[in-house]
Amino acid sequence: MRRLLPELRQDLSGAPASTAYAFTLFVTWWTLRGVGDSVERRLIFSASTNLYNMQHNPIQVLVASAFWTQGQFPWVTIAEILVVMGFAERWLGTSRWILLFATGHIGATLLTVTTIDHAIDHHVIPVRVEYAADVGTSYGFTAVLAAMAFHFRGVVRALWAGVIVVFLGSALLIGPTFTDYGHMCAALIGLAVGFVASTFWRRIERLRSERDAISAAPTPASTNRLTVPRIPAAAADTGTNSVAAQPLSGADGGAEAALHHADDRFDDAGRDRAEHRHQ
Repeated sequence: MRRLLPELRQDLSGAPASTAYAFTLFVTWWTLRGVGDSVERRLIFSASTNLYNMQHNPIQVLVASAFWTQGQFPWVTIAEILVVMGFAERWLGTSRWILLFATGHIGATLLTVTTIDHAIDHHVIPVRVEYAADVGTSYGFTAVLAAMAFHFRGVVRALWAGVIVVFLGSALLIGPTFTDYGHMCAALIGLAVGFVASTFWRRIERLRSERDAISAAPTPASTNRLTVPRIPAAAADTGTNSVAAQPLSGADGGAEAALHHADDRFDDAGRDRAEHRHQ
């Protein structure tokens, strides 16, 4: 237990959005347990992403539907969010995880509602489906789960994506419901987002590595040689007042000689007043 608690605390702190989301689901479930059956049905209906609510309050139900659950205590859903979604958040980062979850939830809901509307217009499904209850985390969860295939490489990636598609496809063929269709749409959205994101970031990393390689390459030396000014022979024979004739005692000898020479030439105050008649 001494090892488990610090590890659990570290995992939860590394996935703050998943932890807060699981706690919110517990609070909403507890709220439904404290009200009557009629109030519970009204709350669930007001947050459902069915066709009727999407035509009247689309933004409200798109947000609220992801924070409600039906039935008994959702311990399986909370465990999945803490374990699977927590791992995905630590892998993707909090902002990217939220964006991916929201994309799967909203995208699958819009595709499902559009299909329901089309099926009702063509009398494929009964009209009562327009008012069906549809809340939960499954669409966003499925999208993130499918995108996690790109956490792996090679055969494992193909196996992960294949198992998800085959499982959801078999459920859609055996006993099709509109939620099965929504889960398949969410999985395809997650795979598409994962493919685009991995391709984009792989290109970004390639460009970044090429830029780093170019910046780390040594620059070619310049072919222009600095020409050292030559001192005329006449100046070298003028005597000890010339800079070239001053002895160099070290590395700064030339600088000291130049400064001394400049003082002798330009700081003769008496001659300056005599020539320029300064008072």
